[in-house]
Amino acid sequence: MARRGFFAATAGLAAAVTLAACGGGGGGGTAAPAGSAEPAASPAAQAWTFTDDRGKKLELDKTPTRIVAQVGAAAALWDFGVRPIGVFGPHKLQDGSRDPQAGNVDITKVTGLGNVWDEFNVEQYISLQPELLVSSMYENGTLWYVPEKSKDTIEQVAPTAGIMLTGKTATEVIGTYEELAKSLGADLAGVPEAKARMEAATKELAGLKDLKILMMSGGADQMWVVNPPEYADIRHLVDNGLDIVVPDKVDEGGFFQTLSWENADAYDADVILYDTRTQALKPEEMMKKPTFAELPAVKAGQLYPWRAEAPFSYAGYADFLEELVANLKKASKLP
Repeated sequence: MARRGFFAATAGLAAAVTLAACGGGGGGGTAAPAGSAEPAASPAAQAWTFTDDRGKKLELDKTPTRIVAQVGAAAALWDFGVRPIGVFGPHKLQDGSRDPQAGNVDITKVTGLGNVWDEFNVEQYISLQPELLVSSMYENGTLWYVPEKSKDTIEQVAPTAGIMLTGKTATEVIGTYEELAKSLGADLAGVPEAKARMEAATKELAGLKDLKILMMSGGADQMWVVNPPEYADIRHLVDNGLDIVVPDKVDEGGFFQTLSWENADAYDADVILYDTRTQALKPEEMMKKPTFAELPAVKAGQLYPWRAEAPFSYAGYADFLEELVANLKKASKLP
């Protein structure tokens, strides 16, 4: 299975779920104090520069305030006090509520340019008069959720910044977003407290090293065992003490191993962490798969969420790690 196919299946992109694109008003975006609901004053007009993870040096005559971002990037920036005016990628569920991938972004105050894979309203994007587009990257040079068919046009409208998510640790990715937010004039007053929470939860991981943990995502006909080195969030867990299953064989791209549900027992584990993103199967659906339901960790009730959509911010990771630590403390080593 291709790398994009896996992310499509687990990040809410597959055709099995058709989500309505989010519309809405979008005023001028500005940098606000971290955690603040209202924008702060626009940063003073001055030359702005930032070098992204493509090695591309961006230079503008003034600090950009009209920012459009892929939903994961928007969630990270939002926690650092930057308020995008538009987002693209899964941000709105079928019932109209906020997709978990949007983090703390107030989707009623941003313009939605697309909600599913290959959906990006270029005309609406142009009408927003953006000054900067920010997106994450799983492959260097490929902006996540920017459609191949319209990327050249999109690139001509405003400068783009790409933030790499693979080959880096979570702290490195968070640090990049912090530097970007700082360059955009955000007030980072709330950062020290959130960073301290993240660091405290991180220290507790070492005390849970005796548990063998399998991290996975479920689809209708197959499951995917994730490969820790390729994920910034999982690298953070491994680097700080957790014992996470590494697949014996990974598919092309290196991100995961695809297994049939009949082979769900390929690896022993005391704990299973399941992908909570929109398109991934919910626990009650996975429990209908006989082999999976009979796994010792599942029968022991040691099946806990993996918040793969956690924003790359100190606040986002503090929430993710605190929940994870609390769950793992309830688990025990299985015979």
